[in-house]
Amino acid sequence: MRKKALSPAGRREEVKRLQGSGVCSARAGCRILRLARSSYRYRRRGPSEEQRSLHQRLAELSHKHPRYGYRPIAVLLRQEGWKVGKRLVQRWRREEGLRVPPTRRKMVRRGQSTGLPTQALHRGHVWRWDFIADATVRGGALRILTILDEYTRECHVLRADRALKAPDVLEWLQRAIQEHGAPAYLRSDNGPEFIATLMQRWLKENGVKTLYIEPGSPWQNGLVESFHGRFRDECLNREQLHTLTEARVVIGDYRREYNQPRPHSRLGYLSPTTYAQTLCPSPVPVGLRPPSTGDGQPVPNH
Repeated sequence: MRKKALSPAGRREEVKRLQGSGVCSARAGCRILRLARSSYRYRRRGPSEEQRSLHQRLAELSHKHPRYGYRPIAVLLRQEGWKVGKRLVQRWRREEGLRVPPTRRKMVRRGQSTGLPTQALHRGHVWRWDFIADATVRGGALRILTILDEYTRECHVLRADRALKAPDVLEWLQRAIQEHGAPAYLRSDNGPEFIATLMQRWLKENGVKTLYIEPGSPWQNGLVESFHGRFRDECLNREQLHTLTEARVVIGDYRREYNQPRPHSRLGYLSPTTYAQTLCPSPVPVGLRPPSTGDGQPVPNH
């Protein structure tokens, strides 16, 4: 294995160590390590007044612009008339611990769509789902799952809980499918509950295709966003929800009112339930397979 050669500074330190431990004299150490005695006696000069002023100004600019790297700082110094190169600025900033750490970009997880982007053409063709967040008066978090039929505007699920994870979301999706039939497509964002392995496996086993919107593009799921705006304006902003039980009762009443008596302008001012029952044929319910964990074991319902 090839040994790494010592630098002059490293050889000076080694000669000092040998001399200090009494192994040999400094003259002999320099001869053994092939270090010139002038190099051994060399002492670094202290910074000049100009260098101290430059170093102070560099520190001032670095603290004034904490996200600037050494290149912009070197440009600012040269604009002020200092004769300085970027490598010197880089070395001084490293010595002073002023190096700007690189921004760590978060890798956004994305689900893989299993169907082409499509617009709902009939009842049960495309469902949309998403979450909306709120809180009770006592400060407890509320997370509300929304599942809508894109064609009839029916709200199949409006479930409030403190936390909703992938198994909980899957349970409520199964309940909606058992009551209304399975959709051909499910449109959603790339939330962790919607792209979880458990969810992807179950949808594939039951023939439900997925349509994921682009990250940072909520307008691609505009029906849910529009419903959430009405829901917040007509319910959440008007009610004081003290407990989770009270929230579930109030939100359940709003879902029933939205589906049945409330007229919808896009449906000819019919309610979603009336429109679905009178103008849309009922979808044929399908048999559902229980969700599995990948080893053949079903996931227990809550």
